[in-house]
Amino acid sequence: MEVLAEKEAVGQLIPQKFPFVMVDKLFSFTESQVESGLLVSDDNIFTIEGTFRESGLIEHMAQSVALHTGYKFFLKQEPAPTGYIGSVSSLQISQLPKTGDEIRTSVNIIQEFGDITMVEITSFVNGSEIAKGQMKTVLAK
Repeated sequence: MEVLAEKEAVGQLIPQKFPFVMVDKLFSFTESQVESGLLVSDDNIFTIEGTFRESGLIEHMAQSVALHTGYKFFLKQEPAPTGYIGSVSSLQISQLPKTGDEIRTSVNIIQEFGDITMVEITSFVNGSEIAKGQMKTVLAK
C-alpha cells in the first residue's frame, strides 16, 4: 500500500515529540477517515520485554486521531492544533503487539461538533484485529 507520509513528515503533523510519538506512517486520509501505522520497536517507551503495552496502544489510537486533524490542517496550510483525549469508551484489546509488528489503525469520524470529535478506532496487526473502541477528542483553545 502507498504511504502518504512517513516518520519525519508524520512528526510534523502531530504535536507530540520524541520519545512520545506513537504513529510513524500515514497510509490514507479523507475528511471522515484516516489510516495510520506504527512499527513497534524495543526502544519505544511503551514496549516492555518485547510487548507494546495497553497504554501505548491507547496513545497510538489517540495520536492516529491527532494525525487526521494535523493532516487536515496541513492541507489548509495551517498549524496543527493540540488536542486531548476527552473520553475512551467500548475499548476492547484482544492482543498486544510485539517488537517488529506493524500496527495499522483505521479511524472513522462519527461526528464533529465544534472542537469535539467522536471517532471509532480499530487497530490491526497482520490483518488481524487487535483492538477497537470509541474515543472523544477535544482541541485545545
